[in-house]
Amino acid sequence: MSHQLPVILFLLPLLTAISMPVVCLKHRNWSYPISVSTLAVMALVSILNLYNVINHGEVRYVFSGWTVPLGIEWVADGLASIILVLVSVLGFLGVVFTGPTSPKALGGRVVHYYTLILLLLSALTGIVFTRDLFNLFVFMELAAISSYALIGVAGGRALFSAFRYLIFGNLGAFLYLLGVSYLYAVTGTLNMTDMVDRLPFLLSSKALVGGLLFMFIGLGIKMALVPFHAWMPEAYTHAPESTSPILASLVTKVALLAWIRIVFWVLTASDTLLQGLFVFYDIPILRLMAILGALAAVIGAAMALAQRNIKMMFAYGGISHIGIILIGIGQGNQTGFVGGIFYLLNDAVMQAALFYLAGVAFCHYGIRKIDDIGRIGKQSPWVTGSFIVVALGMIGLPPTGGFFGKWNIILGALEANNYISVAAVVLSTLLTLAYFAKLLEGIFRQTSTQLDLKFGEIPFSFKLTLGVTSAAILLLGLFSSTIVQLLLDHALPPRF
Repeated sequence: MSHQLPVILFLLPLLTAISMPVVCLKHRNWSYPISVSTLAVMALVSILNLYNVINHGEVRYVFSGWTVPLGIEWVADGLASIILVLVSVLGFLGVVFTGPTSPKALGGRVVHYYTLILLLLSALTGIVFTRDLFNLFVFMELAAISSYALIGVAGGRALFSAFRYLIFGNLGAFLYLLGVSYLYAVTGTLNMTDMVDRLPFLLSSKALVGGLLFMFIGLGIKMALVPFHAWMPEAYTHAPESTSPILASLVTKVALLAWIRIVFWVLTASDTLLQGLFVFYDIPILRLMAILGALAAVIGAAMALAQRNIKMMFAYGGISHIGIILIGIGQGNQTGFVGGIFYLLNDAVMQAALFYLAGVAFCHYGIRKIDDIGRIGKQSPWVTGSFIVVALGMIGLPPTGGFFGKWNIILGALEANNYISVAAVVLSTLLTLAYFAKLLEGIFRQTSTQLDLKFGEIPFSFKLTLGVTSAAILLLGLFSSTIVQLLLDHALPPRF
């Protein structure tokens, strides 16, 4: 049974999504409890799958008995299993948060919305597990199509943002698929493990370098890496309040995971291939990743500081933190890599929490601008407390997980004697401090000592999602040594 867990994780949301339009044809209100129940089961199965991988090793699943390299192979290793717990838990919390917001924002499209959310999560599951480059493309496109529809479902300005996202997303998909075709032409395989054995003999091929370049630009667009990030801030800002937390916390992170898989499980899986690319073409792959990460970290944080719209600020903050993760994994050592992955886990939780806060601010208090956020100050201790916790995590102050993630990334950069990366992390942290200081100053700037009781209590689902994500940010810090050791034991690429 344990051998089937990766497929069960994929089929749970997929089959529910397929059946939901029929089951909920006459009872639209069933869609919410069905989705919550399905994702709760998915979260439990993902934890069981992680337990199985930790105790019995990675699970390799080949579809329909077709063995590698002809068949499609899924691998549930330590890294994939940890990320899947993150995907399923944040997906569950995202749907819980949707409850009070969906009737107002979605109107008669509630069933369509939950169907798309489940399709998105099944696609993200496929991206995490697959070791086939074309299969990865298929799932990225399923996730992208679901994302376009989820953003545009609100209508109005969101339709324009969804269309712009579609244009950029299709460009990224085209470039990625073009790169895959180049690699298939020179290697004759699409399986990542099989490709590792063939690439060292093809280092003189210009098609290899061209294909890798196209793939990385395509994935860079998908994960909103500077300078390919233009689609992301508007898309997340104008998306429905119920959609933004799931998209911001998961979609770009899973695209980044695909980049990590190709770089560390294919290109740098052997020192021969890594050194060959450097000797033949003078391409320092990991150093380029660190440089791109440094640019994204600083530019994203600087752009966030200039924003007045709350969701736009958070979106640019997410772009900055993608850069910080890339800085970590680009150092070429265990410390930096584990720091980057640990920070990815933290940032996913923090992005979810930020967009929950933005959703509560708009849905319950009608606030979109930082200038108006002072109205929340004394209205809700839940919101104010969550803002403080998330701000500490985003800035990188103890005892949050954000501090320990940045600390390990800086240690990895020092170990690699990469002081530019250290400076980029420090500068982006100072800029993050600046824009969160502006936000918190707005929250505590209260012009009246009297509470405005017209808003009432925020719904329980809002409190639950804010409470769980805030607690997770603190727990990731308090148990950082245990999680880092788990990553060192089970999530390192072959080269390490």
